[in-house]
Amino acid sequence: MEETRLRLAAAALNQTPMDWEGNLQHIRTAIAEAKQNNTHILLLPELCITGYGCEDLFLSPWVAEEAFGKLLEVKEWCDGITVAVGLPIFLNKQVYNTACVIKNREIVGFTAKQFLANDGVHYEPRWFTPWPANEVQEFEMQGQKYKIGDIIYEEQGVKYAFEICEDAWRPNRPAERHMPKGVQLILNPSASHFALSKTDVRHRLVVDASKKYRCAYVYANLLGNESGKMIYDGEVLIAQNGKLIRRNDLLCFKDVDLEIAEVCFSDKPAITEVIEYLPPIDENKELIAALSLALFDYMRKSRSRGFVLSLSGGADSSLCAVAVAEMVRRGVESIGLEAFVEKALLFSGEDKARFRQLPQEEARKAIVGKLLTCAYQGTINSSDDTYTSAKELADSIGATFYNWTIDEEVQGYTSKVEQALGRPLTWQQDDVTLQNIQARVRAPAIWMLANIKYALLMATSNRSEASVGYATMDGDTAGSISPIAGIDKSFIRQFLVWAQLELGYIGLQYVNNLQPSAELRPQEQVQTDEKDLMPYEVLNMIERLAFYDRCSPEQVYDILLERQVGAPEQLKAWITKFYSLWSRNQWKRERYAPAFHLDDYNVDPRSWLRFPILSGGFKEELQRVQGK
Repeated sequence: MEETRLRLAAAALNQTPMDWEGNLQHIRTAIAEAKQNNTHILLLPELCITGYGCEDLFLSPWVAEEAFGKLLEVKEWCDGITVAVGLPIFLNKQVYNTACVIKNREIVGFTAKQFLANDGVHYEPRWFTPWPANEVQEFEMQGQKYKIGDIIYEEQGVKYAFEICEDAWRPNRPAERHMPKGVQLILNPSASHFALSKTDVRHRLVVDASKKYRCAYVYANLLGNESGKMIYDGEVLIAQNGKLIRRNDLLCFKDVDLEIAEVCFSDKPAITEVIEYLPPIDENKELIAALSLALFDYMRKSRSRGFVLSLSGGADSSLCAVAVAEMVRRGVESIGLEAFVEKALLFSGEDKARFRQLPQEEARKAIVGKLLTCAYQGTINSSDDTYTSAKELADSIGATFYNWTIDEEVQGYTSKVEQALGRPLTWQQDDVTLQNIQARVRAPAIWMLANIKYALLMATSNRSEASVGYATMDGDTAGSISPIAGIDKSFIRQFLVWAQLELGYIGLQYVNNLQPSAELRPQEQVQTDEKDLMPYEVLNMIERLAFYDRCSPEQVYDILLERQVGAPEQLKAWITKFYSLWSRNQWKRERYAPAFHLDDYNVDPRSWLRFPILSGGFKEELQRVQGK
């Protein structure tokens, strides 16, 4: 073929379900920027008009009708450019996930998604119907007829087609059919959620496809915390013939992040610019980037005025505090202080003027002081070490810090129950009760602070604790958001050491020298989490084998025995404890505050892992383990 050069663009958008005005504004901004750069084709993410996370609202016909009306508005902005934009189409009582191609203010057609994601956090078949391969139909909407289906498009003699997100992850992906039809360009609008190291898989998926199918491949993902739990890294990739041409910085705080490349189409295309992609990925950097952006979006989209945290001086609450500080640092670094403060939607004109007058480091601390309020709520069982850990960390990042004790409240409840029962409560007889009342009594006052400040209360439970129910309901699980409930304890502990050394959070030196402890029993009992449970590394191994790898209790035992994780009797005790605690604590996992999906799996029954509240508790399976 004769050489053709096209300027191709893809934009990551930070959208929100059903935020018609905001979503369209981001789409319009992307189109305007692409037009300013003389772009021929602009790719926007999957379902970007409605937002990807509308869930059961997709089943309401009026939502698709509203989205189509917004599409007609978008169409008028597309003079002199071709734009691919995502929306649901309601057709014959079925809903289709489509990418609409608009060329010079005319709708050319709708490509419908063929493979629907139905694993892990995905439930697409609940809402959408897959489109059959090689089929094109015609439908009428508002008096006009349009094509929908498996369409091949053309731009200046270059044929192009789509793979919509999950389409590209299947062995019999649409690209297998596109290439024999002369397709030279594949566009992939996506809503591919964040998970640690997932970008490496996604990069290989795109670049390898461009090599295998000898084509150009353009990929655009959603950006930010779209609807509460899922985070999108906003990845934009442009590749050709196995070479990466463009890749953006992920997890930025922008509303629109656009990349453009001029791509040559010919029998032997000239590829002059190549980006070297160098794994492995630093998962610590990934985690804090995702966590800080997710918190920022959750805060501003919920119209909350910052965060309140019961800062115990332990690892979990310390990570929550650092995440807010990093939210400010990374946000200011990404979009500038003025834009960050404006986008937060909570600062007064007086605040903004004061921030502008301060050196940047002081300004960041002042912003943290406005956004994060911490309280250390000690008891007679608390140590000086954890108080110092909490106070020094809060001071080092600029957070507002309060300190009070709750012994009087604990004694008040204890006395009432003792009087009713006619006997004293003792650690020998009432251990769990006496521990839990301390954790629960901390909740009312910290909730009061959150209410006073119109802020989000951060719950601090992690994934390891959630698995075995090592948390007090309405105590340390109390909160509006549970940001680290998707991360295991071992990862958290090593992350905090990394954050101290690599990010400069010197206030973490205190917590990094402490052994994790609930500090709910008398100090002479020397309570630690791992003494109550088992080593966290072992707990995480069992959890992953059981629910990610789907192994039976016997298989878990055999694998850990082969790995020499522990002696046979010790492994039997750990495995029995894990499964027993897991089974009886499903009701707790059902009640956790909304949590972010951060790893390749989580134990949230409302997203990744469902389990019955009532079950046989693995009784026979554990008996077989004990018999080995």
